[in-house]
Amino acid sequence: MFDDISLFVRIVQKRSLAAAGQDLKLPAATVSRRLKKLEDKLRCQLIHRSARKFNLTAEGEVYYKAYADLVQQFEATSRHLSADVQQLNGKLTVLAPTNASVGILQPMWSEFIRIYPEIQLNLFLSNQTKDIHLGQVDMALRVGPQEDSLLFQKKLGETSTILVASPDYLADQREPDGLDALEEHRIILVNTVPLWKLQYCPDGWVGKSRWADVRPQATTIIDDIGLASQLARDGHGIVLLPVSEIEMELSEGALVRVLPEWQGAKREIFAVWPTGRLLSTRAKFLRDFMQDFIARNRILQGHIPV
Repeated sequence: MFDDISLFVRIVQKRSLAAAGQDLKLPAATVSRRLKKLEDKLRCQLIHRSARKFNLTAEGEVYYKAYADLVQQFEATSRHLSADVQQLNGKLTVLAPTNASVGILQPMWSEFIRIYPEIQLNLFLSNQTKDIHLGQVDMALRVGPQEDSLLFQKKLGETSTILVASPDYLADQREPDGLDALEEHRIILVNTVPLWKLQYCPDGWVGKSRWADVRPQATTIIDDIGLASQLARDGHGIVLLPVSEIEMELSEGALVRVLPEWQGAKREIFAVWPTGRLLSTRAKFLRDFMQDFIARNRILQGHIPV
């Protein structure tokens, strides 16, 4: 109905149905039909039809005065929003996980800032999942699919999770020879993953194979992946971690795989944004940039280094 009221206001401003139609690129028949539909809804005539004169009825005067400023404000706001959505310069507010952003994704943020200096990147890092609907957040990087129906989401990649420990710990405690033997070891548990869902993948094969649920008896429970990795490096036990967080430690030998024929569940990486908000050019550039960066990183496509 608002579109028809907006059309009525334009007719009054142009003092002509034909002129309003030309201004809005609408056929004359469409303008007449929509005006008639509005009058039928309001149950009153708004404009006296005459070939020689353009006159509002008393009801038309009332409706025009009531809605003219509102329509003008709405159209001005729409033009401003449209311009902002199309512009590359401006603010871009993004939420992302701390550990990945200061680790494997740090070059991605640095490169994006270098390529698009006109974009003011407001990057908020947290290992807690903040509500994207609070504040003017344009986009967020999330681990795992989002159940919120008010969010669009696009999968960008995934990272494998594996069991690791320090060489010194395994030399002292002996490496476990099966899942049952984990009960004899010290376990560092990240509290967001209290249940280890492990898949049997001999020689890296990840086809149809059996899964096992392990609820480890933890000796240390922590809510930060980075500190869990450090504690494992310090020889305090076995931990299940995403490869993306320990790539350097694996390459340097500070951490080694435990029970390498078993893998944890994949951690999928998503770009998410609110469904009720227009995605600006800035946000689209970031989404596509992240997708390209993550696609080129083998670790972020599930690869496990030997």
